[in-house]
Amino acid sequence: MLFKKKGALPAQQIIDLYNGSCIKSVKPLTDNQIQPASMDLRLSKKCWEVEASFLPGHKTSVRQKLSKLKKREIDISTFRTLTKGKIYIIQIQEELSLPDNISAVANAKSSTGRLDILTRLISDNSSCFDRIRKGYKGRVYVEIAPISFSITIREGITLNQLRFHNEQKIIADQQLEKLNSRFGIVENTTQIDNGITISVNLKSKGDEPIGFKARKNCPAINLSKLNFYKVETFWEKLFSRKGYITLAPGAFYILRSKEYITIPPQTAAEMVPYEVRMGEFRVHYAGFFDPGFGHHSLGGKGSKAVLEVRSYELPFTLEDGQIVCRIIYERLTENPDKSYGSEKLNSNYQAQNLKLSKHFKNSI
Repeated sequence: MLFKKKGALPAQQIIDLYNGSCIKSVKPLTDNQIQPASMDLRLSKKCWEVEASFLPGHKTSVRQKLSKLKKREIDISTFRTLTKGKIYIIQIQEELSLPDNISAVANAKSSTGRLDILTRLISDNSSCFDRIRKGYKGRVYVEIAPISFSITIREGITLNQLRFHNEQKIIADQQLEKLNSRFGIVENTTQIDNGITISVNLKSKGDEPIGFKARKNCPAINLSKLNFYKVETFWEKLFSRKGYITLAPGAFYILRSKEYITIPPQTAAEMVPYEVRMGEFRVHYAGFFDPGFGHHSLGGKGSKAVLEVRSYELPFTLEDGQIVCRIIYERLTENPDKSYGSEKLNSNYQAQNLKLSKHFKNSI
């Protein structure tokens, strides 16, 4: 199976991969697995707690590494709790047999990042996370490390997603200016700077919080329960009248962008670090935007980007309007047959502002 046009594959071509046996699974794909430019990956029942994070490296399979590093095997065909601070490897239900010109890249789903779950894809004979080389044939696995909260999961739950490329076609600033003229993807053209620059919103209005900070010693979160948990049990609301916040080392924060984000239906986008030397903090865990996110014609009014923030070893002060990341846009091989926020999809985060994951009450 060959895809001649360059770019990211939209939903209908991902289905073509499945129909052509380039994506295989004992259980058929479900409709809600296929997003406009990505595919959700389902957990199998095979789970291992491991001593440490790892990469298999050249000429080594994940199973070979597991034989040395596994502490115990866990059957997650029924609900099991993964304890924060521990590391787990879970085999994914889907297997790959990619064409020679198709590669793939994985990222955590939005809800996964907002729960501070470090999630990274691993493949055989690989020396990097979240990247699947062209023509890869074999199983894939996900490393899961709950950091702020323990989580309860079972087979079939999806924590990360996979995107497919016939070469990634990043949209240059000159083309972004043309997209902006047509779709209004930015509020200020000065944001167009090797992508779109994104700043943090740290000014409260009335009793509105500027963000949330994860509490310690919380109960486990069952990932199958939506609109279920009380916010105050797990999160401390943050307020800032002076327009700044000091991040505590090791603490986890949910903040939001100052700007509204729009992803036109024929593009996809990814949040990346703006400049790694600007501060010792991490700004995102998920950071992928499907085609149509925040797009006006699909019911959105533009959507804020939710920022998943963690400071490293030192306290760090963020100020309102400080640039913290950027968004790069990429082209699809063709327009997707469905877009984020459309009636065909249950899009939890369209037109979002400051929003926790869908597991908390009044968050979906």
